[in-house]
Amino acid sequence: MEKLIIQGGTSLKGSLEISGSKNSSLPILAGMLLCEGKTTVANLPHLQDVTTSLELLGSLGVELSIDENRYVEADTRTVHSLATPPELVGKMRASILVLGPMLSRFGEATVSFPGGCAIGNRPIDLHIAGMESLGAEIIIEDGFIKASRKGRLRGATIILPFPSVGATENIIMAATLAEGTTRIKNCALEPEIIDLIKCLNAWGANISGAGTSSIVVQGVKKMDGGFFRVMSDRIETATYLAAAAATSGKIRTMRADPSNISAVLEKFRKTGGDLTFGVDWIELDMRGKRPKAVNITTGPYPCFPTDMQAQFTVVNSLAIGIAQVTETIFENRLAQVQELRCMGAKIALNNNVAVITGVPKLTGTHVMASDLRASAALVIAGVAAEGETTIDEIHHVDRGYECFEEKLHQLGAKITRLPS
Repeated sequence: MEKLIIQGGTSLKGSLEISGSKNSSLPILAGMLLCEGKTTVANLPHLQDVTTSLELLGSLGVELSIDENRYVEADTRTVHSLATPPELVGKMRASILVLGPMLSRFGEATVSFPGGCAIGNRPIDLHIAGMESLGAEIIIEDGFIKASRKGRLRGATIILPFPSVGATENIIMAATLAEGTTRIKNCALEPEIIDLIKCLNAWGANISGAGTSSIVVQGVKKMDGGFFRVMSDRIETATYLAAAAATSGKIRTMRADPSNISAVLEKFRKTGGDLTFGVDWIELDMRGKRPKAVNITTGPYPCFPTDMQAQFTVVNSLAIGIAQVTETIFENRLAQVQELRCMGAKIALNNNVAVITGVPKLTGTHVMASDLRASAALVIAGVAAEGETTIDEIHHVDRGYECFEEKLHQLGAKITRLPS
């Protein structure tokens, strides 16, 4: 596995462009399976998870092409398999998102249980229950989910016990070609779901209620496809702002949408830096000063996102004062705390709550990344720390950040990637 060597002590400064959203791209790629005509998606980020999704579609027989502008065109008329390869599904949690589209369009689907980051329990019960509510027959056998339908799926009222992002997306996609009306209540509100709905409607679906907790899907007989441009990545945007805060730097993110990270921007404002933004850019200028400690509690959108908890834990580790970080979504998502302690952070951990006493500096050492967002957090810590930091298992970061080292180089970071 590859590793990163970071020469730290750098105050990051400069501007960079934000890539397309990973968490929007993955369900949209799965949604291509719903369309009978050709679909084209623009602004896909060049990430391992996107590559895995494209490989997964290709394994089913989808004909894919990528042009010089990195527009991906798909033709699903060539689909010849309705069973996903376990070796691909095991790489990525979002692989489960092909279940709804395959079942709804083709009448059956065999999907192995998905993999991804080991950040805690992420059951797929809600996905399965949603398909069953729409009339699917589900059999779980030998590690596979085998789904089938007789006739079209049928619209239903589905009340989610928890606003799961993945279950909301999967049920929406399954319902697009169902007979009648599907009402999904207590659904997730994330901007990526709004993006998915915009995409599906552009391709021929009839979905209303985007951005609310009650989504209504009027089933259509077919979807023809078309063109769609993926939104910018709000987590990538906030990660670079966290890098500015942790290194007392000044960073402007271009092609960024401030409207979908309001809760995060409010926390950055409380760090004491100058936060300014326009329609498609955000800038944080710490004026060379250490950040102030800020309490955070993660929660479903529009609360503070769990995907930014690790990065903000680094900010608080270098802040003036004491902060409490409470993780309410995933039980293992404070895994980076032990590695940060090795770098000199003062963090007391009690189950899902971290109490952080900020220190003036971290010290470079040898650490190991455990998951995608923890990887990004450790890279930020390494850039801020004095001395040299080596981060093993850095392959995790490639799943969610396009050209991470290159963009940090633009901002002044000194990073080298080496084989282990």
